[in-house]
Amino acid sequence: MPFATLRRPTAEFSIMAFSALALSAPLAQAQTAPAYAVVDHIKIPDGGYDYASFDPVHRRLYLSRTGAVLAVDVDSKTVTGRLADAGHTHEVLPLNDGAMLLVTDSASNSAHLLDALTGKALGDVATGQKPDAALFDPASGLAVVMNGKSGDLTLIDPATKAMVGTVPVGGGLEFAASDGAGEVFVNVEDQNRIAVVDIKARKTIGSYPLKGCDGPTGLAYDSEAGVLISACANKVAKVIRASDGADLATLAIGNGPDAVIYDPARHLAFIPCGRDGVLEVISAADPAAIAVVATVKTQAGARTGALDPKTGDLYLPAADFTGPPAGGRPSAKPGTYAFVVVAPAGAQ
Repeated sequence: MPFATLRRPTAEFSIMAFSALALSAPLAQAQTAPAYAVVDHIKIPDGGYDYASFDPVHRRLYLSRTGAVLAVDVDSKTVTGRLADAGHTHEVLPLNDGAMLLVTDSASNSAHLLDALTGKALGDVATGQKPDAALFDPASGLAVVMNGKSGDLTLIDPATKAMVGTVPVGGGLEFAASDGAGEVFVNVEDQNRIAVVDIKARKTIGSYPLKGCDGPTGLAYDSEAGVLISACANKVAKVIRASDGADLATLAIGNGPDAVIYDPARHLAFIPCGRDGVLEVISAADPAAIAVVATVKTQAGARTGALDPKTGDLYLPAADFTGPPAGGRPSAKPGTYAFVVVAPAGAQ
């Protein structure tokens, strides 16, 4: 996924319309979702950013940066700008109840293991080419790293701090989601599909086409509804059934989506769309009528983020961007980098 820059430069940002499915959903369903609004900004040092993650045990927010890992104590709003140095980081994954971090680094094709509170190096594990997203699979107890260029998964045992296997998948791998029972679903960006991987068997066991989706990046799994929600670069979100890949819905969303953030307590999925500067709120409370129920104005550049499961607050890294030169990309204004804090009504 791109790092600190937006996918397709444009001089204008517009609010998208609700999808036809969202418009046809019962009014009662929309009323089950709380209203969300931007309530704060937490300033952070300048620098490129990618995935954010949240450790609910220590209530710390992490952000992968260009050359570093950033940490925020969300209760005190204390920012540690350089918890640890790194190359080109993409994911900061809390492990061992937040005691350890796994940081993917495409500059060295490795995963760095760090003490989460001090940033002390605990070891490095070689990965495939261009390690990007990572997740923890509770059924196997392994961390799974998606290698975007080599098209395979690296399996890492947090207990031994060692690589214990690889799984070939094929294609340009992006974000993934675990069903908690040993299957991992992986977005294959350049093939517009979701690969299904059995972690215990160490093999890919299926593939779900994403019809009408171009460039899937973010992915979330809703265990109660049994569905996967994938964010696509052509301004749609695809909803498919996880058990068999059945196509359930195509939802219109904003421009420049990247992550999909799921809140199981509220049965909501969130897709930050960086080009339009909006956050799409998708209700999964009724599996038969999953729909976009709100669009929250955030900030251009806010395309990834992390959820505080206790409060329901979302933290979206962003910056103020200037228009791109001819043939170029937008650039961020110095001193404008921050986490945009979006909260449900009554949470603050």
